[in-house]
Amino acid sequence: MRFCHLDRICSYTPGAELTAIKNVSLAEEYLADHFPEFPVLPGVFMVEAATQAGAWLLRLTDGYAHSIITLAEARAVKFAGFVAPGHALRMTVTVTKREGPRTTLKFQGEVDGRACVSGRVTLDSANLADERPDMAALDARMIERQRELEAALLQRTGDAVPTP
Repeated sequence: MRFCHLDRICSYTPGAELTAIKNVSLAEEYLADHFPEFPVLPGVFMVEAATQAGAWLLRLTDGYAHSIITLAEARAVKFAGFVAPGHALRMTVTVTKREGPRTTLKFQGEVDGRACVSGRVTLDSANLADERPDMAALDARMIERQRELEAALLQRTGDAVPTP
């Protein structure tokens, strides 16, 4: 099962906003159980798409300063619609607050202009070497892998994507 829940980055403004797409395919494993006769993207995966979009905004803004970006908190999450196979969830995240390694973003997910999910996520940024200096090489390998994935996510778009 894939753990990258975004298919492409459409656009971003460093330090401010990023929009990404999550295409939902009937071939995704979890849809067999969620739900067998009414397959839809689970709400937790919508929040995960917002978290990953926020993490990409931070990576691109900060020049990959941190190898680890984790979800610290999700608040005021509201689900307003289903995302079925064959649809694309367009997720937009906007920075509302940055304090040190902690960033809060508001997010909105839409399908065909119809709101499906909204809320706020707070993300923490770190490096493994912050606590264990012997892990610096692993930080570097993780960042290298993220840069490879970035190339694929940006390559899939026809939109102009700024480079910070």
